[in-house]
Amino acid sequence: MRRRQLLLGGGTVALGSVAGCVGGVSNLFETSPGNTPPLVEDRPNAVYVPTHAEGMNMVGVGTLGGVKVGVMYSYPHRFWTVERGEGGYVATQVEIRPEDSVHLMAVPWDEETGTVLPNAGLSVEITRDGELVSEEVIYPMLSQRMGFHYGANFSLDGDGTYDVGVGVGGVGISRYGSFEGKFGSAAEADIGFEFSERDLNDISYRLLRDRQGRRGAVRPMAMEMLPTGGAPDSLPGTSLGRGTSGDAVFLGSLVEAERFGSSSYLALSARTPHNELVIPGMALSASVDGSDPVELAPALDPELDFHYGAPVDGLSAESSVEVTVDVPPQVARHEGYETAFLEMPAFELE
Repeated sequence: MRRRQLLLGGGTVALGSVAGCVGGVSNLFETSPGNTPPLVEDRPNAVYVPTHAEGMNMVGVGTLGGVKVGVMYSYPHRFWTVERGEGGYVATQVEIRPEDSVHLMAVPWDEETGTVLPNAGLSVEITRDGELVSEEVIYPMLSQRMGFHYGANFSLDGDGTYDVGVGVGGVGISRYGSFEGKFGSAAEADIGFEFSERDLNDISYRLLRDRQGRRGAVRPMAMEMLPTGGAPDSLPGTSLGRGTSGDAVFLGSLVEAERFGSSSYLALSARTPHNELVIPGMALSASVDGSDPVELAPALDPELDFHYGAPVDGLSAESSVEVTVDVPPQVARHEGYETAFLEMPAFELE
Protein backbone atom coordinates (compact mmCIF):
# COMPACT_ATOMS: atom_id res chain seq x y z
CA MET A 1 0.00 0.00 0.00
CA ARG A 2 1.40 3.39 -1.01
CA ARG A 3 1.04 5.86 1.83
CA ARG A 4 0.96 9.63 1.51
CA GLN A 5 0.86 12.32 4.14
CA LEU A 6 -2.60 13.41 5.19
CA LEU A 7 -2.73 17.09 6.11
CA LEU A 8 -5.73 18.00 8.22
CA GLY A 9 -6.71 21.11 10.04
CA GLY A 10 -9.40 22.10 12.38
CA GLY A 11 -11.34 21.25 15.56
CA THR A 12 -13.81 18.45 16.00
CA VAL A 13 -16.79 17.72 18.14
CA ALA A 14 -15.81 15.44 21.02
CA LEU A 15 -18.22 12.58 21.71
CA GLY A 16 -18.31 12.14 25.47
CA SER A 17 -19.56 8.56 25.40
CA VAL A 18 -16.48 7.33 23.53
CA ALA A 19 -13.85 9.09 25.62
CA GLY A 20 -14.69 7.47 28.93
CA CYS A 21 -12.91 5.03 31.18
CA VAL A 22 -11.61 1.64 30.17
CA GLY A 23 -13.75 -1.10 31.70
CA GLY A 24 -12.31 -4.14 33.40
CA VAL A 25 -8.91 -2.61 34.26
CA SER A 26 -8.25 -0.97 37.62
CA ASN A 27 -5.40 1.20 38.82
CA LEU A 28 -5.29 3.52 35.78
CA PHE A 29 -2.66 6.23 35.65
CA GLU A 30 -2.66 9.35 33.50
CA THR A 31 0.35 9.72 31.23
CA SER A 32 1.57 11.88 28.37
CA PRO A 33 0.36 10.75 24.93
CA GLY A 34 3.53 12.14 23.40
CA ASN A 35 5.57 9.29 24.86
CA THR A 36 4.13 5.90 23.92
CA PRO A 37 5.14 3.38 26.61
CA PRO A 38 7.45 0.53 25.54
CA LEU A 39 5.88 -2.78 24.60
CA VAL A 40 5.70 -5.41 27.30
CA GLU A 41 8.42 -8.05 27.00
CA ASP A 42 7.48 -11.73 26.68
CA ARG A 43 3.99 -11.04 25.35
CA PRO A 44 1.87 -14.20 25.00
CA ASN A 45 0.98 -15.62 21.59
CA ALA A 46 -2.57 -14.66 22.42
CA VAL A 47 -4.76 -11.62 23.06
CA TYR A 48 -3.37 -9.54 25.92
CA VAL A 49 -4.05 -6.31 27.78
CA PRO A 50 -2.16 -3.45 26.05
CA THR A 51 0.03 -0.90 27.78
CA HIS A 52 -2.42 1.98 27.45
CA ALA A 53 -5.83 3.04 26.16
CA GLU A 54 -7.22 6.26 24.74
CA GLY A 55 -10.51 7.89 23.97
CA MET A 56 -11.26 9.56 20.65
CA ASN A 57 -12.99 12.54 19.04
CA MET A 58 -15.68 12.31 16.40
CA VAL A 59 -15.21 13.98 13.04
CA GLY A 60 -18.77 13.17 11.96
CA VAL A 61 -21.10 10.63 10.38
CA GLY A 62 -21.97 10.42 6.69
CA THR A 63 -24.51 8.38 4.73
CA LEU A 64 -23.55 6.50 1.56
CA GLY A 65 -26.79 5.02 0.30
CA GLY A 66 -27.81 2.49 2.95
CA VAL A 67 -24.34 2.60 4.54
CA LYS A 68 -23.47 4.83 7.47
CA VAL A 69 -19.82 5.80 7.91
CA GLY A 70 -18.46 7.31 11.10
CA VAL A 71 -15.07 9.06 11.08
CA MET A 72 -13.09 9.78 14.22
CA TYR A 73 -9.51 10.30 15.39
CA SER A 74 -7.22 9.75 18.36
CA TYR A 75 -3.51 9.98 19.12
CA PRO A 76 -1.15 8.23 16.68
CA HIS A 77 -1.10 4.48 17.29
CA ARG A 78 1.51 1.85 16.68
CA PHE A 79 -0.10 -0.99 14.79
CA TRP A 80 0.89 -4.13 12.93
CA THR A 81 0.20 -5.41 9.43
CA VAL A 82 0.22 -9.12 8.57
CA GLU A 83 2.68 -10.43 6.01
CA ARG A 84 3.75 -13.85 4.84
CA GLY A 85 7.29 -14.74 5.88
CA GLU A 86 9.52 -17.75 5.35
CA GLY A 87 8.17 -19.56 8.39
CA GLY A 88 4.55 -18.47 8.07
CA TYR A 89 2.59 -15.31 8.69
CA VAL A 90 4.11 -12.57 10.84
CA ALA A 91 2.92 -9.24 12.22
CA THR A 92 5.13 -6.32 11.17
CA GLN A 93 4.98 -3.16 13.25
CA VAL A 94 4.17 0.16 11.58
CA GLU A 95 6.11 2.68 13.62
CA ILE A 96 4.72 6.07 14.63
CA ARG A 97 6.52 8.61 12.47
CA PRO A 98 7.70 11.96 13.89
CA GLU A 99 5.28 13.77 11.59
CA ASP A 100 2.27 11.65 12.60
CA SER A 101 -0.29 13.62 14.59
CA VAL A 102 -3.48 11.53 14.67
CA HIS A 103 -4.81 8.05 14.10
CA LEU A 104 -7.77 8.50 11.75
CA MET A 105 -10.46 5.82 11.91
CA ALA A 106 -13.62 5.05 9.91
CA VAL A 107 -16.41 2.54 10.59
CA PRO A 108 -18.98 1.59 7.91
CA TRP A 109 -22.20 -0.12 9.00
CA ASP A 110 -25.67 -1.03 7.79
CA GLU A 111 -28.09 1.66 8.82
CA GLU A 112 -31.00 -0.73 9.50
CA THR A 113 -29.28 -3.51 11.46
CA GLY A 114 -26.12 -1.87 12.83
CA THR A 115 -23.96 -4.58 11.23
CA VAL A 116 -20.37 -3.44 10.65
CA LEU A 117 -19.31 -4.06 7.03
CA PRO A 118 -15.88 -5.63 6.43
CA ASN A 119 -14.51 -5.94 2.89
CA ALA A 120 -15.81 -2.47 2.03
CA GLY A 121 -12.57 -1.02 0.57
CA LEU A 122 -12.59 2.40 2.21
CA SER A 123 -10.64 5.39 0.94
CA VAL A 124 -10.22 8.90 2.33
CA GLU A 125 -9.82 12.17 0.45
CA ILE A 126 -9.13 15.45 2.24
CA THR A 127 -9.87 18.82 0.65
CA ARG A 128 -9.59 22.39 1.86
CA ASP A 129 -11.37 25.23 0.06
CA GLY A 130 -11.98 22.85 -2.83
CA GLU A 131 -8.31 21.92 -3.19
CA LEU A 132 -7.10 18.36 -2.72
CA VAL A 133 -4.86 18.00 0.33
CA SER A 134 -4.44 14.23 0.46
CA GLU A 135 -6.13 10.94 -0.35
CA GLU A 136 -5.49 7.52 1.14
CA VAL A 137 -6.68 3.93 1.19
CA ILE A 138 -6.69 3.04 4.87
CA TYR A 139 -6.09 -0.31 6.55
CA PRO A 140 -8.81 -2.68 7.77
CA MET A 141 -8.00 -3.12 11.46
CA LEU A 142 -8.87 -4.85 14.72
CA SER A 143 -8.76 -2.94 18.00
CA GLN A 144 -9.88 -3.92 21.49
CA ARG A 145 -11.41 -0.49 21.99
CA MET A 146 -12.84 0.06 18.49
CA GLY A 147 -13.47 -3.46 17.23
CA PHE A 148 -13.27 -3.78 13.45
CA HIS A 149 -12.63 -0.50 11.64
CA TYR A 150 -10.42 1.14 9.02
CA GLY A 151 -7.54 3.35 10.10
CA ALA A 152 -4.02 4.74 9.72
CA ASN A 153 -1.75 7.42 11.19
CA PHE A 154 -1.66 10.78 9.46
CA SER A 155 0.10 14.11 9.70
CA LEU A 156 -1.75 17.33 10.54
CA ASP A 157 -1.07 20.84 9.38
CA GLY A 158 -2.50 23.22 11.93
CA ASP A 159 -6.02 24.35 12.74
CA GLY A 160 -8.71 24.98 10.14
CA THR A 161 -11.80 23.70 8.35
CA TYR A 162 -11.55 20.66 6.10
CA ASP A 163 -13.78 18.26 4.18
CA VAL A 164 -13.19 14.53 4.57
CA GLY A 165 -14.41 12.60 1.54
CA VAL A 166 -14.98 8.94 2.41
CA GLY A 167 -15.35 6.45 -0.43
CA VAL A 168 -16.74 2.91 -0.18
CA GLY A 169 -15.76 0.63 -3.04
CA GLY A 170 -18.59 -1.84 -2.51
CA VAL A 171 -18.74 -4.97 -0.38
CA GLY A 172 -17.39 -7.86 -2.45
CA ILE A 173 -18.61 -10.84 -0.43
CA SER A 174 -21.79 -12.95 -0.40
CA ARG A 175 -24.86 -11.28 1.08
CA TYR A 176 -28.05 -13.04 2.15
CA GLY A 177 -31.57 -12.14 3.24
CA SER A 178 -32.24 -8.41 3.39
CA PHE A 179 -28.54 -7.82 2.63
CA GLU A 180 -28.83 -9.41 -0.81
CA GLY A 181 -28.21 -6.78 -3.48
CA LYS A 182 -27.06 -4.16 -0.95
CA PHE A 183 -23.61 -2.60 -0.41
CA GLY A 184 -22.33 -3.65 -3.84
CA SER A 185 -21.99 -0.20 -5.41
CA ALA A 186 -19.32 2.42 -4.88
CA ALA A 187 -20.45 5.54 -3.03
CA GLU A 188 -18.97 8.66 -1.49
CA ALA A 189 -19.83 11.05 1.33
CA ASP A 190 -18.28 14.33 2.47
CA ILE A 191 -17.95 15.22 6.13
CA GLY A 192 -16.91 18.75 7.03
CA PHE A 193 -15.07 19.34 10.29
CA GLU A 194 -12.60 21.49 12.13
CA PHE A 195 -9.53 20.31 14.02
CA SER A 196 -7.62 22.00 16.82
CA GLU A 197 -4.55 20.90 18.71
CA ARG A 198 -6.40 21.68 21.94
CA ASP A 199 -9.17 19.20 21.14
CA LEU A 200 -6.59 16.52 20.37
CA ASN A 201 -4.76 17.10 23.65
CA ASP A 202 -8.02 16.83 25.60
CA ILE A 203 -8.56 13.19 24.54
CA SER A 204 -8.20 10.80 27.49
CA TYR A 205 -4.99 8.74 27.59
CA ARG A 206 -4.28 6.21 30.35
CA LEU A 207 -1.65 3.66 31.26
CA LEU A 208 -2.87 0.20 32.23
CA ARG A 209 -0.22 -0.76 34.74
CA ASP A 210 -1.77 -3.54 36.75
CA ARG A 211 -2.56 -5.99 33.93
CA GLN A 212 -0.61 -4.93 30.85
CA GLY A 213 0.86 -7.87 29.00
CA ARG A 214 -1.40 -10.43 30.68
CA ARG A 215 -3.93 -12.53 28.79
CA GLY A 216 -7.16 -10.60 28.54
CA ALA A 217 -8.51 -7.45 26.91
CA VAL A 218 -9.89 -4.02 27.71
CA ARG A 219 -13.56 -3.56 26.93
CA PRO A 220 -14.71 -1.85 23.72
CA MET A 221 -15.77 1.77 23.99
CA ALA A 222 -19.40 2.40 24.90
CA MET A 223 -20.37 4.26 21.74
CA GLU A 224 -23.88 5.56 21.30
CA MET A 225 -23.43 6.46 17.64
CA LEU A 226 -21.09 3.74 16.35
CA PRO A 227 -21.19 -0.07 16.46
CA THR A 228 -18.01 -1.96 17.40
CA GLY A 229 -18.48 -5.09 15.29
CA GLY A 230 -19.55 -7.42 18.06
CA ALA A 231 -20.37 -11.00 17.02
CA PRO A 232 -23.85 -12.42 17.77
CA ASP A 233 -24.29 -13.92 21.24
CA SER A 234 -25.83 -17.00 19.61
CA LEU A 235 -26.33 -18.23 16.06
CA PRO A 236 -29.60 -19.31 14.43
CA GLY A 237 -30.02 -22.95 13.48
CA THR A 238 -28.58 -26.05 15.15
CA SER A 239 -25.31 -25.70 17.01
CA LEU A 240 -22.38 -27.70 15.65
CA GLY A 241 -20.15 -26.79 18.57
CA ARG A 242 -17.20 -24.48 19.04
CA GLY A 243 -13.45 -24.55 18.54
CA THR A 244 -10.38 -22.40 19.07
CA SER A 245 -7.25 -21.72 17.04
CA GLY A 246 -4.57 -19.07 17.51
CA ASP A 247 -6.67 -17.73 20.42
CA ALA A 248 -9.61 -17.02 18.08
CA VAL A 249 -12.98 -18.53 18.96
CA PHE A 250 -15.23 -20.20 16.37
CA LEU A 251 -18.92 -21.08 16.69
CA GLY A 252 -20.48 -23.42 14.13
CA SER A 253 -24.13 -23.76 13.16
CA LEU A 254 -26.25 -25.74 10.71
CA VAL A 255 -28.83 -23.41 9.18
CA GLU A 256 -31.78 -24.56 7.09
CA ALA A 257 -33.19 -21.54 5.27
CA GLU A 258 -34.42 -20.82 1.77
CA ARG A 259 -32.01 -17.91 1.35
CA PHE A 260 -29.07 -20.35 1.52
CA GLY A 261 -30.44 -22.78 -1.08
CA SER A 262 -31.65 -26.36 -0.82
CA SER A 263 -28.57 -27.74 0.96
CA SER A 264 -27.83 -27.35 4.64
CA TYR A 265 -25.72 -24.26 5.27
CA LEU A 266 -22.59 -24.53 7.40
CA ALA A 267 -22.01 -21.19 9.13
CA LEU A 268 -18.90 -20.40 11.14
CA SER A 269 -18.67 -17.26 13.25
CA ALA A 270 -15.12 -16.21 14.10
CA ARG A 271 -14.63 -13.85 17.02
CA THR A 272 -11.99 -12.57 19.42
CA PRO A 273 -11.83 -14.00 22.94
CA HIS A 274 -12.95 -11.79 25.84
CA ASN A 275 -14.75 -9.14 23.74
CA GLU A 276 -16.44 -11.35 21.10
CA LEU A 277 -15.58 -9.06 18.15
CA VAL A 278 -15.90 -10.38 14.60
CA ILE A 279 -12.65 -11.37 12.85
CA PRO A 280 -12.71 -10.85 9.07
CA GLY A 281 -9.97 -11.40 6.51
CA MET A 282 -9.47 -15.16 6.87
CA ALA A 283 -9.54 -18.01 4.35
CA LEU A 284 -11.22 -21.07 5.90
CA SER A 285 -12.19 -24.53 4.69
CA ALA A 286 -14.03 -27.38 6.40
CA SER A 287 -14.12 -31.15 6.06
CA VAL A 288 -17.48 -32.69 7.03
CA ASP A 289 -17.49 -36.33 8.13
CA GLY A 290 -14.09 -36.84 6.49
CA SER A 291 -15.14 -35.56 3.05
CA ASP A 292 -13.03 -33.33 0.81
CA PRO A 293 -12.73 -29.81 2.24
CA VAL A 294 -15.14 -27.11 1.09
CA GLU A 295 -14.31 -23.41 1.14
CA LEU A 296 -16.13 -21.36 3.75
CA ALA A 297 -16.63 -18.02 2.05
CA PRO A 298 -16.94 -14.73 3.95
CA ALA A 299 -20.54 -13.55 3.98
CA LEU A 300 -23.04 -11.14 5.53
CA ASP A 301 -26.45 -12.14 6.84
CA PRO A 302 -28.85 -10.17 9.08
CA GLU A 303 -29.07 -13.07 11.57
CA LEU A 304 -25.57 -14.52 11.31
CA ASP A 305 -23.86 -11.12 10.95
CA PHE A 306 -20.40 -11.38 9.34
CA HIS A 307 -19.44 -15.06 9.10
CA TYR A 308 -17.86 -17.74 6.91
CA GLY A 309 -20.14 -20.30 5.29
CA ALA A 310 -21.01 -22.76 2.53
CA PRO A 311 -23.88 -25.10 1.55
CA VAL A 312 -22.91 -28.69 2.41
CA ASP A 313 -24.88 -31.75 1.29
CA GLY A 314 -25.38 -34.33 4.04
CA LEU A 315 -24.55 -31.96 6.89
CA SER A 316 -26.40 -32.91 10.09
CA ALA A 317 -26.34 -32.08 13.77
CA GLU A 318 -24.25 -35.24 14.36
CA SER A 319 -21.65 -34.44 11.68
CA SER A 320 -18.00 -34.09 12.62
CA VAL A 321 -16.58 -30.82 11.28
CA GLU A 322 -12.85 -30.16 11.01
CA VAL A 323 -11.89 -26.60 10.12
CA THR A 324 -8.62 -25.53 8.49
CA VAL A 325 -7.38 -21.94 8.62
CA ASP A 326 -5.81 -21.63 5.18
CA VAL A 327 -4.92 -17.96 5.70
CA PRO A 328 -5.01 -16.16 9.09
CA PRO A 329 -6.76 -12.76 9.38
CA GLN A 330 -5.29 -10.35 6.85
CA VAL A 331 -6.20 -7.29 8.87
CA ALA A 332 -3.95 -4.87 10.71
CA ARG A 333 -3.95 -5.11 14.50
CA HIS A 334 -3.71 -2.62 17.31
CA GLU A 335 -1.62 -3.45 20.36
CA GLY A 336 -2.98 -6.46 22.21
CA TYR A 337 -3.91 -8.37 19.05
CA GLU A 338 -0.60 -8.44 17.15
CA THR A 339 0.63 -11.68 18.74
CA ALA A 340 -2.66 -13.57 18.29
CA PHE A 341 -4.41 -15.07 15.23
CA LEU A 342 -1.16 -15.92 13.40
CA GLU A 343 -0.30 -19.57 14.04
CA MET A 344 -3.69 -21.18 13.59
CA PRO A 345 -3.75 -25.00 13.44
CA ALA A 346 -6.75 -27.01 12.25
CA PHE A 347 -9.43 -27.78 14.85
CA GLU A 348 -12.68 -29.67 15.29
CA LEU A 349 -15.98 -28.21 16.37
CA GLU A 350 -16.99 -29.81 19.66
